[in-house]
Amino acid sequence: MNKYKFSLKNIPAWAVMLAIFGTLYLTGLHTEAIGQVQRLLLATGIRKADVPAVATAESAVVSSETATGGAANSGHMAGKGFKMRTLDGSTVSFESLKGKVIFLNIWATWCPPCVAEMPNIQSLYEKVGSDKIAFVMLSVDEGGMEKVQKFIAKKGFTFPVYMPAGQLPQEFYSNAIPTTFIISPDGQVVARQEGMAEYDTKEVRDFLQSMARE
Repeated sequence: MNKYKFSLKNIPAWAVMLAIFGTLYLTGLHTEAIGQVQRLLLATGIRKADVPAVATAESAVVSSETATGGAANSGHMAGKGFKMRTLDGSTVSFESLKGKVIFLNIWATWCPPCVAEMPNIQSLYEKVGSDKIAFVMLSVDEGGMEKVQKFIAKKGFTFPVYMPAGQLPQEFYSNAIPTTFIISPDGQVVARQEGMAEYDTKEVRDFLQSMARE
């Protein structure tokens, strides 16, 4: 009588895939693996961030400042009263950034699309370097600051990272993560992108820099 011999060929393909994904999930590597695949999607250029034309942005800023007597004297600012913590534990008021163009990205370490788009946000940060443009990478992780610190250190990102020190303002609520907001110097949301996107593009760089001009 022939005994049944175990062979990998006898294992169903679905069982192999289940084992692979189960291992990735248990080791926490599934986020990185999915993020890598989505990063390849971004590299194709089909998920570019949608921002207004430069001329439209400049007109909006000029119109707003004319109506309010300048950015420093404008009305309600998006995120007014919101407090954030830096990764070294310092508390920062979102209002302290008023007068600058703010690139606000809401993300989490467990979010594959967030992981996928972060390298191109880092590239954007390096290219538009200006004291008139503020980057706020706002982590909504609930696992504590140490987890975020380790993630950023491992990736080598240098853009400013924060965590909420209170409830998110209503204007920053979103049904998707990541979500990115671009806020004008007078505190108005002028662009909003739900889901991952490619930000290191000429259109986004020109848009940010046009609003940052004196």
